[in-house]
Amino acid sequence: MPEGRREVTADDRRAEWEARLLPVLDDARRLGLLGPGPLLPHLDHALGFGTAAAAAGGVDGLADWVCLDLGAGAGVPGLPLALAWPRTRWTLIDAGERRVAFLVGAVEALGLGDRVHVVGGRAEELGRSERFRGRYDLVVARGFGPPAVAAECAAGFLAVGGQAVVSEPPGGRPQRWPASGLAALGIEPAATVGAGGASYQVLRQSVPCPDRFPRRTGIPTKRPLFESA
Repeated sequence: MPEGRREVTADDRRAEWEARLLPVLDDARRLGLLGPGPLLPHLDHALGFGTAAAAAGGVDGLADWVCLDLGAGAGVPGLPLALAWPRTRWTLIDAGERRVAFLVGAVEALGLGDRVHVVGGRAEELGRSERFRGRYDLVVARGFGPPAVAAECAAGFLAVGGQAVVSEPPGGRPQRWPASGLAALGIEPAATVGAGGASYQVLRQSVPCPDRFPRRTGIPTKRPLFESA
């Protein structure tokens, strides 16, 4: 190493990552898209999705995975993970016009436009579109909905062998994800993972999602495929 130059450490990379993302989260809060409290825990929680995927035998930091953030909202966890995994490609979907507009601006501000794309629309409809169906290695969902809704909407996007990672109540409750209920979607529970004080449920798409799923907009919520314990 040339004299006078210091090696870039993991702490340096973390500090740069935070410095890029914190203004984005601050804007999201100002617009009412992110709740109160310190901002850094949102970033730690986002990284936990990656820890959970890796623990279940999935993505690592160098994988060329194609990923989707289901109901991306303020861009967490999708945007932090896109920055942390520079070889991944992302689709951020959300049904709200204000959230979509924010996400478009955030992607531009972070310089991620070459590999992160924002799409407005309902997950039930997009998950049946040829453009998106069965094309993703990883789907992440934070606060998207009850287990049956999150699973049904994720299944339409997942490739066989792909994973969905869903944030869970503290401690995790695997019984909320019954194998018998998930089987109709071609999904199986893979692991419940704790990371940084948070919990995540990992699901794996074992066979293609049947053509009849996801059902029409609103039906997964009104008539869930299974009840959570």
